[in-house]
Amino acid sequence: MSRKEAGFSKGIDWSLVWIYFALVFIGITAIFGVTYNEGDPIVSTFFGFKTDYSKQFYFFLIAVVLGIFILLTDSKFFTATANLWYAVGIVTLLLVFPFHSRVKGTESIIRFGGFNFQPADFCKLCVCLALAKYLSLPNLDFSKTRSQLIAAGIALLPAAMSIMQSETGLALVYFSFFIVMYREGLPATILVVGFVVGAIAVCALLMERDTLLIIIGIITGIVAFFTWQRKRRRYSAIFPVLFIGILAMAFVGFGVPTIFKNVMKLYQVERIYSTVGKEVPVEYIQAHKKEYVQTTVAGKPKETDDYNVKQSKIAIGSGGVLGKGLLKGTQTRYEFVPEQRTDFIFCTIGEGFGFVGTSIVLLIYLLLLFRIIAVAERQR
Repeated sequence: MSRKEAGFSKGIDWSLVWIYFALVFIGITAIFGVTYNEGDPIVSTFFGFKTDYSKQFYFFLIAVVLGIFILLTDSKFFTATANLWYAVGIVTLLLVFPFHSRVKGTESIIRFGGFNFQPADFCKLCVCLALAKYLSLPNLDFSKTRSQLIAAGIALLPAAMSIMQSETGLALVYFSFFIVMYREGLPATILVVGFVVGAIAVCALLMERDTLLIIIGIITGIVAFFTWQRKRRRYSAIFPVLFIGILAMAFVGFGVPTIFKNVMKLYQVERIYSTVGKEVPVEYIQAHKKEYVQTTVAGKPKETDDYNVKQSKIAIGSGGVLGKGLLKGTQTRYEFVPEQRTDFIFCTIGEGFGFVGTSIVLLIYLLLLFRIIAVAERQR
């Protein structure tokens, strides 16, 4: 190997690269398995940029070129332009409001000719650069509240804009940056509170409200009693426990219903409840009565809001242990599963390659995650 080649490959984690290539191969194979029409010439359709799997292949080549370009670029360039990239990301999110196009139910996409551009996805990279630059400032004291609020603002601004564009799922991704902040010194209490609120919200979906309120009350009483015992029977010691318990009960009794009735739209409520396998409560349907009537008049079958989830489960389950084989799936090949080229592509793997295939894919993703963490820990 020449000195120039050694300099180019220096610092590259090749195990991470090969894991990425493996996932790309699996992804293209899955798309091929669900979109290929029998009788079509494989070679011409694969390189013709007309099928979904050929487009995915060319996008992969573009990604490789961009990766090489990044490797050849001095890292100081990205540090110097991080804030500029963040500003560009915010501007693209703002452009969605006047120039968005409705594509498959979402209005957060800008069309450029035959391509669809989703600024919320692009802005994730911009937030990564801006947050990394801010957290690496030499004089930054992240133990101060001001520093923590600035870092949170960098992540939450695009999250709020994504929510305004009805992209709640994409907005949730931005909250993962709080894990990065925790790694830099964000108090664990903040993360714990966030997880507890999330857990209570999930319980509010799965359980009857009155039952959950009783459980929270009992837990609060038990914790308060043991706190009172440990603090030598000082009643002032149990006030924080009681306060937190009351807040939790208020969140369940008033917060969750208010959010579902007055903040979220009906289709968002339906998606959440279909995910946990439950029907939308009548009180929430009545709160969105106008929207419910409009969608019913438009011909939407209200009894099948969880159709996608049910069909995806059937497809994955029909694969069994070893799967039916590539191009032999019935649920995916005959389009019982909607959006199987994108959102439900995992169903193709499940039906075609079964439990073994899906387990291998999840294992590769797990290796990718661990490898990324290991590489990140080595960085300056």
